[in-house]
Amino acid sequence: MSATLRVFVNGVGYDLPTGATALDAVALHDADEARAVREGAVLVTDSRGLPIDAESPMFAGAVLRLIPNRGRDAADPAARFDE
Repeated sequence: MSATLRVFVNGVGYDLPTGATALDAVALHDADEARAVREGAVLVTDSRGLPIDAESPMFAGAVLRLIPNRGRDAADPAARFDE
């Protein structure tokens, strides 16, 4: 078994130690982005664009993308038609 695994963050390849997490990969990519992930301002997504937990264990060939966490608009979208 290899001591490292290759993962990709925003299209850039990195070698991580076996057992590393998605957050470890992000931290290697950019410390400020890792801080933003910890604060909830940025989400980590998989290759399909689905959010994953930052503590998810990494595997060889993992593709991660970082996106802003825009939150969800809890307002009723139909309310604007009640005018």
